[in-house]
Amino acid sequence: MPRKNTEQANGEQIKDQVFSELKALIEESEKLLKSSTALVGEDAENLRGQIAQKLQMALDSLASARERTRPMVDATENYIGGHPWQTVAISAGFGLVVGLLLGRR
Repeated sequence: MPRKNTEQANGEQIKDQVFSELKALIEESEKLLKSSTALVGEDAENLRGQIAQKLQMALDSLASARERTRPMVDATENYIGGHPWQTVAISAGFGLVVGLLLGRR
């Protein structure tokens, strides 16, 4: 049981890190785009380079997160493959609960 909690904690930590990095990238890109309206020539080229660098950092971050979460995805796929009827029952139960909650609106 502790292993599962550790894996969940690691997954949450990775997710939080990726979301914070993406949020920082978006904020940085917005700042660069706002400042780009008055730029021409070499300044505009420098700005494009900075944006390209930030986007590459985001892609690297996503690739790293995908690599770190791969064991959790594999474990989930193995569980689903090994317990198909339990997975169907859980999914149906979840769908029923969501349907009931949405039906109350």
